[in-house]
Parts: sequence; structure tokens; C-alpha cells
Amino acid sequence: MNTADTIAIEQNLEIPTYDKMPMALVRGEGPYVWDAEGTRYLDFYGGHCVSLLGHCHPNVVEALQAQAETLIFYSNVAHSPIRARAAQRLAALAPDGLGNVFFANSGSEANETALKLARKYTGRSGVMAMKGGWHGRTLGSLAPTHDEKYRAPYADVLPETTWVSVGDLDAAEAVLSSEGIAAVILEPIQSIAGMREVPAGYVQGLRALCDKHGTLLIFDEVQTGVGRTGTFSMSEPLGATPDLITLAKSLGAGVPVSGVLVDDAVAETVETGDQGSTFGGGMLAMAAVEATLKTLVEDNLMTRATEIHEQVAAQVGPVVEEVQGRGCLMGLTLDRPIAPVVKALRTQGVLVGGSSDPHVMRLMPPLVVSNEDVTAFAEALHVALDATATPAEAH
Repeated sequence: MNTADTIAIEQNLEIPTYDKMPMALVRGEGPYVWDAEGTRYLDFYGGHCVSLLGHCHPNVVEALQAQAETLIFYSNVAHSPIRARAAQRLAALAPDGLGNVFFANSGSEANETALKLARKYTGRSGVMAMKGGWHGRTLGSLAPTHDEKYRAPYADVLPETTWVSVGDLDAAEAVLSSEGIAAVILEPIQSIAGMREVPAGYVQGLRALCDKHGTLLIFDEVQTGVGRTGTFSMSEPLGATPDLITLAKSLGAGVPVSGVLVDDAVAETVETGDQGSTFGGGMLAMAAVEATLKTLVEDNLMTRATEIHEQVAAQVGPVVEEVQGRGCLMGLTLDRPIAPVVKALRTQGVLVGGSSDPHVMRLMPPLVVSNEDVTAFAEALHVALDATATPAEAH
């Protein structure tokens, strides 16, 4: 099936919820994907921050094949060796005290689980979130998502959320001093908002305020977690440990899976029936998690994430206004709207992402890109910027 036929069928049969790229991808290997006509693209988008190990990493493929030949699925009503091994690897990488695991299927589901646990633990219902934050599209996770255009149609049924500006501890104190806030939820790097990094001092201040007022602190690490930013969790560079961490995107290196890391004190209060997920912890997903985490550690890829960031910054820094983010979660601030630049890069065989900030391009390359791949991206960006320059700039 060629690209035109694929697009026509999807547009006819799927509800129009996505503004899709005009291509039909059929194959991937490492940092590359190919469309139905055989055109190759260097993928610095990663299917929206998912392909941590690149596409079809041999270790993940082998693990999935072996598991598929053994047992594709059984629910959590039964124990599973592969789930046990995945949980062991995840707990070993978790910050101290957060070695209790709940597996789910998506970042939105993980965030809803964390919010449910916080509400039960504290006996409160309110949530404080950050302006610019993004936590999902299902009702429970949509509530603390700040972008009003997504929330507005459902405002009358969304749970209570209060937003504060990142960096304003006085505002946070005022909210947390009032009764009823169960949790504070934040992204250590607000990716969709334009790779805005939340300051460490502010997060440390929030940790102290949460302790003071008996409120739980949730790190939404759906995008920052699993080593993409150079450490397994952003709790290390931020110098603050939350009560719950949500993970997804990179956790299965392309297989849908998410997880919640839960503090010991919170975990002790969880009872049978408090939460469930039929497909959460399924065998294929757990095989992908085990293979992903094993590869991440054995190949020392978290260090590689930092090296890639430094190489990108060095090569594109002179032609962009700012390089934001950490590791392989980067934002490039341009002196112009990024949409034409993103399109120009695609015509050169490079995929990147946009953000809610029209001047910030998001890069989410896999941790396996080579130095040559970084150079290829930088050269393509130079060409794209020249192609989209105004006549005065070109002159």
C-alpha cells in the first residue's frame, strides 16, 4: 500500500483527531525510518519522544519474539516471571524509597493512577499544577493540563485543579496553606510548552512546602524519565525526591507501557482493588521493559544522552537563539516561527517536532544516534534555516 492510499483510507475511517505528517512509515532501524516509497528519514522526533533505543533495537526485538512464542498475555490475576524481572530492574533504577511499582499502558493512565493514590493517601481532592504543564488527555489527567483549549469542552466534569506559575513559591505557599490539596504535579521539563526546565531551587522549595502541609509531590516524568535526560529520574539533578514518579514514553522503547514509582509510605496504604489495569503489566510490554532497561544500563546510554546534547548544542548553537532541555530532550529556540523550518527539514529527510511555543523546535532523538547523525542533523538545519530566511536575512 502506497502513501496516497494509506492516507486516503485513514482519513476516511479514523476520526480526525491528529494533524498528521504527510507520510506513511513502514520500517525503522536505529535512528532512521522509511516511508512506503522507500524514502529514509533521520528521526529526531522519535514518535513523540518514544524511541529511546532507536527503532527495532535488536535486544527489544529479540525479547519480544521470545516472549510472543511463549505467552503473549495474561492479566495481573496471575503472577508472571517476566513481570517480576521487569519490576526488579525498574525498582533498582528508581530513587531511594520509590521502589514500589504499578504498571499501566500510557502516560495519561500513569498520571491518573498517581493522582488517585495521592487523593486516597491524603484524604483530599484538590491538585496544584504548573502553568504550562501537560499531563494527558483522559479526564483525570486532563484536569491538571494547563492548555485551556483542551480542557474547555469538559470543564464542568474535570476534577479541581489550581495552577501556579513556575518559580513562584509564595503563590504555591498560598495554595498549599488552604485545605484540600492532595498533590502537586509537575513536569521537571515542560516539554510541550517549549522545553522549559523547572528550576531546581523551586522544586526543592515545593518539596519543603509539601512536607510542611502534608501534600504529596508527583513528578510527571513521562518524557524526562528512563535516562533520556542523562539520569534515570530528574530527581537527581533537581536535588528533590518526589513521593510518586510517572513514567511512559521511553519505558518500552516503542511498546505501549507506563509505570508509577510509589514511595514506601504511600505504598503501605494501598489495598487490593485500589487500582487496576487489564493490560497493565502484560507479558509483551514487560519483555520490552526488561530489555530496554537492561540495554540502557549495560550500554551506558544515560551518559550518551548527555554527550548527544553537548554535540547538538555545539553544532547548532551558533545558528539558534537558545538550546534548552537536557540530554535527548531538547528545545531549539529560533528567531522565526518553526513550522516552515520543520517542513523544510522533512524535505531533507529529517523529522523533528513542534511545541506550543511557535518559536521552539523539539528534538527527541534516540540515545543511539552517532556523532555523524548529529552532524547530519546540524547540516540539514543550516540548509532549512537558509531556505526559510527572509530576503533581508538571506542577503
